[in-house]
Amino acid sequence: MTWLWVMLAAVLTIGGIFWLGRLPSAVRPLAGAAVMLGLTGYALQGSPSLPGKPVAAAEEPEGFGEALTDRRQGMAERFGPAAQWLGMSDGFARTGKTELAAKTLEKGLETYPDNVDLWVGLGNALAAHGGGMMSPAAALAFDEAARRDPSHPAPPFFAGLALAQGGDLKGAEAVWSELLARSPADAPWRADLEMRLAQLRQAMGPVPPDANDEATASVPN
Repeated sequence: MTWLWVMLAAVLTIGGIFWLGRLPSAVRPLAGAAVMLGLTGYALQGSPSLPGKPVAAAEEPEGFGEALTDRRQGMAERFGPAAQWLGMSDGFARTGKTELAAKTLEKGLETYPDNVDLWVGLGNALAAHGGGMMSPAAALAFDEAARRDPSHPAPPFFAGLALAQGGDLKGAEAVWSELLARSPADAPWRADLEMRLAQLRQAMGPVPPDANDEATASVPN
């Protein structure tokens, strides 16, 4: 029954092309051949009798954060050229195309080489492409972002996130602690950062007494 509807649609398409479209007689064979080629491809690869099956959405990687677009917490511009490139990159990343996500931001940086948000996005994309680990390329991207604007909160925030997701909890704790120390009390990202630091320190476990003694001894009088 399905093939009957397919053939009927093909006949109607050819009829519409020939008569309603009023194609010249010299081009009609080519148009008919294009429709038949499409039918041939569908006959070889199509499976109209199979029941529909919804595609499951890709799961977000486990770690110390939600989806990238939900984590920016006022750290990135919402409009303008950087937002457009970040939006395209996020779309690729959500479908698992992490390499394409990184290349999209590299393309954006060719036009806007000093944009901090694009450098941070590139660091995130490269970390995701490396399986959630802080690769040298990702670290370089975060460093480039911080070099262009040392006061911007996004480079250390996302660098710490990449370190935490890669298992370097001590490194992430150091980066986030420094960021928290210089964040204003009314910063829109401060509450989120404090929550992540608390989760991180809980995951690290209690500090050994020897470490406390060493830290006390290292403090100058």
